[in-house]
This record gives sequence, structure tokens and C-alpha cells, in this order.
Amino acid sequence: MDVIIRKDAASAVKLAAKIMVDQVKSKPESVLGLATGRTMEALYAEMIVQADAEGVSFANCKSFNLDEYAGLAGDNVNSYRYYMNHHLLTKIDIDLANTEVPPGIGNIPEECAKYEQKIVDAGGIDIQLLGIGRTGHIAFNDPFSSFASRTREVVLAEGTIEQNRPLFDNPEEMPYTAVTMGVGTIMDAKKNLMLITGEEKAEIAAKFIEGPMTHMISATALQMHEDCVVILDEAAASKIQEQKYCDFVFKNDPKWADYQNI
Repeated sequence: MDVIIRKDAASAVKLAAKIMVDQVKSKPESVLGLATGRTMEALYAEMIVQADAEGVSFANCKSFNLDEYAGLAGDNVNSYRYYMNHHLLTKIDIDLANTEVPPGIGNIPEECAKYEQKIVDAGGIDIQLLGIGRTGHIAFNDPFSSFASRTREVVLAEGTIEQNRPLFDNPEEMPYTAVTMGVGTIMDAKKNLMLITGEEKAEIAAKFIEGPMTHMISATALQMHEDCVVILDEAAASKIQEQKYCDFVFKNDPKWADYQNI
């Protein structure tokens, strides 16, 4: 795991966006794994700016999102399909027909199996963008999620519900279940890129990065991933014990040489 600490949220976002744009630049037909949430809004805005400045096209890309609320159709303003279209997909030149979000309606078990197969048929996800929830979840893999889990419907943890409820115009309308990629699905991605900002994430970030692997914190599964990059601002990294070593690695590993001035 590469742990990169930046001075502030803006520089963390800029570096994460650069890695995403460089992925598409180096492989125009990339399969992108996308995420939602407050942290991602700034990242997507920066990706759009960087891609435009560098003339990077998403026309040959495909994308798969991590999760969706159960019971919400894509035209619902609280759905993650609506979020993705609003914040990114309609603002780049990707073909919306090549963008996938887990099924919120219909025969969900059947649609989840189809979702997994679509990822396989696309050749697998080249880079999966991730955030981390206050319970330590990746996607909606709340505590007790198996590290071998696949795309499925789950009941959300109380902490996750409380974190996300304010995002709904009518908080009482927030569903208590969601459809999510499994931990195993995420671990199949060729590369995982996590962005964490803000002091409120400091404790869970330290537990995820330096603590033991446990199904109570699904993000800890990433400790076993062969290519995982975690970018944090100083506030989110404040409780990590090995901050100096993280900085030393970033400054001295040749693979990060072109990113020193980002």
C-alpha cells in the first residue's frame, strides 16, 4: 500500500485527479471504477479541468460505480446515477451507454449477478476510486461484510445512515438498504485509489491503514491488495504513526518522481 500525505485537501484532490487522468491518458479504453460522496465532488471537478487542459478523452472508456440505494430509480435526485451524471458523466465525453451503476430497482439478485458479469466482460476494472465511510466501509460494505463478498443488496449500518441522511432533502426518505459491489469485487480491480480528507476521518484512516485486518472495517482488506494507493490530507493523516516513513517513500520511490510537484 502506498500512503501519500498532502498538505491540504486541495492538493490531495489534485494528485488523485492526476492519477485518474493519467490512467486514461495511458490507456484510452480504461475501465474506471467510480465512487460517490462529498469527497468525490471536488475530485470530479478537478478531473474535468485536468482532462480538458491535457486534451484527454474518455470516449473509449467504460465505468462501473460502487453502489446505489435500493428502491431509487436513476432519475431520482438522491440516486447515485443522478449524482454521477450531474457531477461527472455528462461533463466529459464518455458514452453514457458505457456507464454502469448497480441496480436499485427490479430483480436485484438477478441484476447483481449481471452486474458482476458486465465487469468481467469489460475486462475488469483498471482503476477503482474509493472513499472511506466513518464505519470504515468501502462502498456500502459495512461491518461484518465478508472479504469474499460480491455485488449484493445490504442493510446499512446505523452510522452510515446517520452520515448520509442529511444528503436527502427529506432525510426520512433515505432507504435503509443499498446495492453495493462486494469487497471481493473491489479487490479484483487492478488498482485501487482511495482519497481521504478531513480531520473527522483521521481515526478511521489510521485504523484502516495501520490496524489489523477485520471484517468490522471492510477497508482493511485493501492491505492485501497488490496495487493500492491512499491519498490523504494532513488532517486525515494526523493519527497515522508512520507519517515520516510515508513521506520518505513518496519522495524517494521512482514511480512517484513525476508527481512531486502536483
